[in-house]
Amino acid sequence: MTTSGNRLSKAVAFLFQRVKASALLQDNRLLASGNQAPVAPRATRMVLPRGRMPHASVILLATVVAIFSLVPLGFIGWVTYDVGWETVKTLVFRPRVGELLVNTVLLESITIPVSIALAVTLAWLTERTDIPFGRLWAWLAIAPLAVPAFVHSYAWVSLVPGMRGLQSGVFVSVIAYYPFLYLPVAAALRRLDPAIEDAAASLGLNPWRVFFRAVLPQLRLAICGGSLLIALHLLSEYGLFVMIRFDTFATAIVDQFQSSYNSPASNMLGGVLVACCLFLLGFEVLVRGNERYARVGSGSPRPADRRRLGWFVAPAMLLPVVLAALTLGVPLVTLGRWLYLGGTDIWRIEVGSAFLQTIVLAVVGGVLATIAAAPMAWLSVRAPGRFQRVLEACHYYVGSLPGVVVALALVTITVRLVLPLYQTFATLIVAYVMLFLPRAMVGLRASIAQAPVELERAAMGLGRTPGQAVRQITMRLAAPGAAASVALAALGITNELTATLMLSPNGVDTLATKFWSLTSEIDYVSAAPYAFMMIVLSLPLTLMLYLQSKRTAGQ
Repeated sequence: MTTSGNRLSKAVAFLFQRVKASALLQDNRLLASGNQAPVAPRATRMVLPRGRMPHASVILLATVVAIFSLVPLGFIGWVTYDVGWETVKTLVFRPRVGELLVNTVLLESITIPVSIALAVTLAWLTERTDIPFGRLWAWLAIAPLAVPAFVHSYAWVSLVPGMRGLQSGVFVSVIAYYPFLYLPVAAALRRLDPAIEDAAASLGLNPWRVFFRAVLPQLRLAICGGSLLIALHLLSEYGLFVMIRFDTFATAIVDQFQSSYNSPASNMLGGVLVACCLFLLGFEVLVRGNERYARVGSGSPRPADRRRLGWFVAPAMLLPVVLAALTLGVPLVTLGRWLYLGGTDIWRIEVGSAFLQTIVLAVVGGVLATIAAAPMAWLSVRAPGRFQRVLEACHYYVGSLPGVVVALALVTITVRLVLPLYQTFATLIVAYVMLFLPRAMVGLRASIAQAPVELERAAMGLGRTPGQAVRQITMRLAAPGAAASVALAALGITNELTATLMLSPNGVDTLATKFWSLTSEIDYVSAAPYAFMMIVLSLPLTLMLYLQSKRTAGQ
């Protein structure tokens, strides 16, 4: 244990001793006065001393962040009012918007069911059967998240130059995004009590009916959450669909923006895209329902028995093998081929420069996103309430918006109101903070919840101000969660493309934007090093997600 760790342990022990001594002194005074010390109820909710905790200042900070997160939604309303209803009707109710809407509906309605079937089947094989090398296939099932979606498209277009249209878009989208469904479904299967399946089987149901009537309904939350993630990614994805020449709202907005900056047409397309996002959020709430999924009863659930596949082992092995070949084999072989053809000449100084700029932007954006999320994360744990829940929803909503909409809002605001901030480092960082605020919230909130509130009270009893108690006690104990939040946000920034393309200052090139500029020139050989470095930077995120899902299930 380090010296700082010893000091922190001694400080925590000292604080507990002071609290205990204070309680004993109070009991002695009550006994001396002839009164009996009050007996604490066995199960009561801990009420914080409102006058002593920094609720007002923290709520103010969280409110400021929430207002900033509402900027894209306010931007859409402002532009709609500014251009007038007649212009809105002309730009929205036209054949081009209808064509984009049809493409989006077809893409979502085909990709999501295929991804659900694929993810649920693979999760069942790796978590509930005796398939050989189950842990290896589980790791390989989420490894595609380390490959950005537009790099998947780049690899497949390099291999099959004729890939075009809806079918190609569905194929690449499924292999790039199905891990978003596999992760929650596999975690839910690990936590599912096998007694439910035993009870269903005892009623005479065969294995197939047990799965569809007892197991699958218990996976509804995981399936709905993963499907929502995929649906939102499909709305916001730009690079993947441009490479296979499939038009979506994101590709149309960027094209319109590049042809005429800050045009009403691109703004109205952004408004339609925000409406699609809000519809998906509402639809997911309706489908998810409000059923209870928690286990009720004494004891703890036993580990599920793995089913023997028997003669079905060989056919079952085909699914993870084929998926690994499609999701990892093709991108890695394609990248290896381009790197081999380019030799050492393609590893220019520009690669190192883009790598360093990406690291700087990712670290700065990740740290600021975590700092911005800290007030709301503390409030959601220490002082939950109706108003706090509204603020928390504002923090999460902005993460569901496509990067192109956030970038479009910031472009319009800076051009019309604060022109000196247009295409500056500060505006780009603000966009990153808004886009990845939910990622920072999740890990930080969980860590703060594990820090006892009694330590804050004891610190204030020793003369610390409420702010000092939170900074010196709670935030130090929540440091591992804060570090994980910084890493999650930073690694998301590493692969961000559309907002970076629209907001980055002249001379700033990240790995993603440099890769995109080279592939736009059909220079796939020179683009290979940038794709390779993005995968290297994304691997820690993939490993973190895998370990976190195991830790959640107690494995």
